[in-house]
Amino acid sequence: MILKIGITGGIGSGKSTVAKVFEILGIPVYYADDAAKKLMNEDGALREKLVHSFGKDTYRNGTLNRQYISGLVFNDPQQLALLNSIVHPATIADADKWMQQQTSPYAIKEAALIFESGAEKYLDKVIGVYAPVPLRLQRVMQRDGISEAAVLVRLNKQMDENKKMQLCDYVIHNDEQELLIPQVLTLHTILQELSEKKYFL
Repeated sequence: MILKIGITGGIGSGKSTVAKVFEILGIPVYYADDAAKKLMNEDGALREKLVHSFGKDTYRNGTLNRQYISGLVFNDPQQLALLNSIVHPATIADADKWMQQQTSPYAIKEAALIFESGAEKYLDKVIGVYAPVPLRLQRVMQRDGISEAAVLVRLNKQMDENKKMQLCDYVIHNDEQELLIPQVLTLHTILQELSEKKYFL
């Protein structure tokens, strides 16, 4: 049985960067956000549920109308919760199926909302990627070309970062103070050893 590992962190923490380092080490990574977008376009049952919940404008020319959906859920917690209640279970099931097909010692699921979606119940361990708020703000402003105020709006909608890190089994500090690659290499060794133990249990 493969060891299932999650990687999570808030916006601008650098969780995707950490996931890419694991990929370089030969570990397969499931990117939940990309997978969710793909499922919303290609999974027939999921499409039906979305149209039923959000109306015929959910899709335009057969493709998810992301602008329409974003407009509905951005400032409406109830609509957002409804969207998540439809998409999260489909993504969790897809990730679990994907992980079972991998042949590496362990596989990784990279997702912003591991604890918020309940996905941690399907994972053996979760890695948190931590960066201080000023650095996260700077990264997202540069990456997305948006104002500090716009980043703060998104950041304030997320789970408190310190609380999230406390829920994780391991924490990688991506704060430009500690070197990133040695931290990943150390964890890689730990997870390979854990995988061997799980395999022989």
